[in-house]
Amino acid sequence: SVSGEAMSPTWGYSVTGLDAETTARASGRDLRISFKDSCEICNVIKGMMLDEAMEFLKQVIEMKQAVPFKRFKKKGAHRRDLHRWRWHTGRYPVKAAKAILRILESVEANAMEKDLDITRLKIVHAAAQKARKIRKYIPRAFGRATPYFDQLTHVEVVVQEV
Repeated sequence: SVSGEAMSPTWGYSVTGLDAETTARASGRDLRISFKDSCEICNVIKGMMLDEAMEFLKQVIEMKQAVPFKRFKKKGAHRRDLHRWRWHTGRYPVKAAKAILRILESVEANAMEKDLDITRLKIVHAAAQKARKIRKYIPRAFGRATPYFDQLTHVEVVVQEV
């Protein structure tokens, strides 16, 4: 590459066909957060207004509001604060909520840069995908080894002015 040129990312977004004038997007790549927790958070915030989603994630970080786990729900405890979604199983994924909150702040800044009305932004797309896996091994006795893998996660968010 020629020095001085801005390098554009090689990855794309999984959503297409949106109006570029009324939308803003942001993503987090290779995040060291749980893929399953990220999926459940993205499913909850999709369709919310941006300020409502940010307030919800702040409540999750403070452990005042649980995230309903609808897909990855095995052996999940029943939570009283999930009646809003008519669901019973949920958790408090604080680390993933912090990372996704940073992405929402980034998409808000991107929308401000495009002169969109911040109070009218709705999350039209929120998705989490599996990224690469960091493979490590713990040496054990008698020449054995135990795998110690870390699954990274990609998260992308698109907001639209309504």
